[in-house]
Amino acid sequence: MSERHVTSHDVWVERILTAMKGIEYGTIQITIHDSHITQIERLERLRYPVEKRDVPKRGRE
Repeated sequence: MSERHVTSHDVWVERILTAMKGIEYGTIQITIHDSHITQIERLERLRYPVEKRDVPKRGRE
């Protein structure tokens, strides 16, 4: 069997994919310093359906 050499690139790709898991709406922000990833931030947004109600419209008077 051949062992696969895990690089730092592979580690960061896995971290990014992990941050993306389960997020339906939101952002993943990757911070880079001196050409290297230093931080991954995940901001998840929860969206709820808006229930429309019948509201009588006011006419101009």
